[in-house]
Amino acid sequence: MPDLSTIPDETKWKIASGFSATLPALYDHAFRKELGERYDEIEPEVWIGASVHLAEIAKGLALPTGTAQELAETMRIVMTIIFGPDFKNEALKVSEDGSVIVVRRCPIISAGYDTGTDGERTFRKCMAFVLAGIPRLNRDFSARYVRTMCSGDRQCEIKIAKSPPVPQGTAGKK
Repeated sequence: MPDLSTIPDETKWKIASGFSATLPALYDHAFRKELGERYDEIEPEVWIGASVHLAEIAKGLALPTGTAQELAETMRIVMTIIFGPDFKNEALKVSEDGSVIVVRRCPIISAGYDTGTDGERTFRKCMAFVLAGIPRLNRDFSARYVRTMCSGDRQCEIKIAKSPPVPQGTAGKK
């Protein structure tokens, strides 16, 4: 009789993270049929919520988040844990207050293409997750996308930098 303990941890991790990377495309495919374009309005909330889990993982593993480079490394590590070893990326320091996450292979976009989800829909998921995740890890920093594989670029580049200070007396004003 097969036993879970006989399956190597590496194999279990690859299976679990591969499944995790496929779920966004499966949900998109199933729920878009019912909700149509309303799905695009609702789904970012899921990914913003997932950024809470990202922060909990980083905190639980005591990953550093004090500098742009630490944030990039932490994001890189946590995204690889969540989405699997096929997530190929690196964190490059570009200045004292700036870093770039370079993604060369992304299992989320691969799974999306495999199930018929286009790059723009995949990008919205990633964007909500990353743009909410960086300030959740350190409120003094923000992220922006420079290049994306979802839009046809060869790789993704996500720039992490110190957020500009909010001028006194303008916080909370619209």
